[in-house]
Amino acid sequence: MKKRVVIGLSGGVDSSVAAYLLKDEGYEVIGLFMKNWHDESVTLSNECPWLEDSNDAMLVAEKLGIPFQTVDLSKEYKERIVDYMFNEYAQGRTPNPDVLCNREIKFDVFLEIALSLGADFVATGHYCQKEAFQNDTGEWVYQLLAGQDKLKDQSYFLCQLNQAQLSKVLFPIGHLEKAEVRALAQREQLVTAEKKDSQGLCFIGKVRLPDFLQQQLKPKTGQIIKIPETLSAYSNENGTNQTLIQKAEKYHYTLSDGALIGEHQGAHFYTIGQRKGLGIGGFEEPLFVIDTDVEENIIYVGEGKFHPGLYRDTLKVTSEEIHWIRTDLKIEVGSSLNVQARIRYRQPLQQATLYQTQEGLYVAFEEPQSAITSGQFVAWYQGKELLGSGVIS
Repeated sequence: MKKRVVIGLSGGVDSSVAAYLLKDEGYEVIGLFMKNWHDESVTLSNECPWLEDSNDAMLVAEKLGIPFQTVDLSKEYKERIVDYMFNEYAQGRTPNPDVLCNREIKFDVFLEIALSLGADFVATGHYCQKEAFQNDTGEWVYQLLAGQDKLKDQSYFLCQLNQAQLSKVLFPIGHLEKAEVRALAQREQLVTAEKKDSQGLCFIGKVRLPDFLQQQLKPKTGQIIKIPETLSAYSNENGTNQTLIQKAEKYHYTLSDGALIGEHQGAHFYTIGQRKGLGIGGFEEPLFVIDTDVEENIIYVGEGKFHPGLYRDTLKVTSEEIHWIRTDLKIEVGSSLNVQARIRYRQPLQQATLYQTQEGLYVAFEEPQSAITSGQFVAWYQGKELLGSGVIS
């Protein structure tokens, strides 16, 4: 009897080819399109992205001869993703909606729908891979591995998955390069073969983030303060003698640390490391946001991408935000583990050491990292395998 797979057809080339490969391998395939957003008021131009994507997904399903339907998950998306995003930005933190969307929607709500349809597995068009082995007690252990295409590897976006979710998921294109995926789509004459990759928020489409945030976070004029290079985040300490706690603590600037150079329309619209959108010129090098104070509504900026205020070599993940995919490799209080880690998608992996303490997990990098941002995810690997992740405090 054929195994049944429900695939999330997004209307893009990756999920289209994933569906084709599954059918070619002999699975019984069902295509589902997730509609997660209704409000067209914040999309760009007069496009209706979800309708266009849904239509493309339907045409692919028709071409492949597989059942297709649309499921409306907009209520769950608003509650689990959008409301969370608004709350995080209001607190001066920067969430990652794509990581949250995978954890809360694709591999939770969508997974439950798929299982209710009698699915043995769910599948997506992510560029990552899965392997499994049996441990000494005979239990299956699932491994999340980087995609074969290093430029498209999307394992970071799946850093919050757990063993139960991984046991039910397939990644049909994870072993392929993007060029091979497009070639397959062209060979099979899929309507999505030449379609550009989506650049919008997860499942919302082409949305201006400031416009999106302004639905609930209102503009509020505040000061932009320029911090001189001589004032480092570690100016009061000798970095080599600092404890992990001190190194991970974000330096909080004050008005007296710098000079007023302009105004902004709301500190909650900006994130550390941001360069565009400040609207201030006339300096030798570009300005970068190095800190935000949403309570006082102040943005602190530094000149140049090597401004010391942009860099830290240690971050903290609070105990409740630590997540291990490989729970069998979880380290206990007082232990450490050498890993490679990244703090954003497509960042090359960096050498680091994890230190588990009573206060939380500390990630100490060999080299200082630019724009470590509260609310974002840090993910840690050994080789190609993603072991775990956490929200940066």
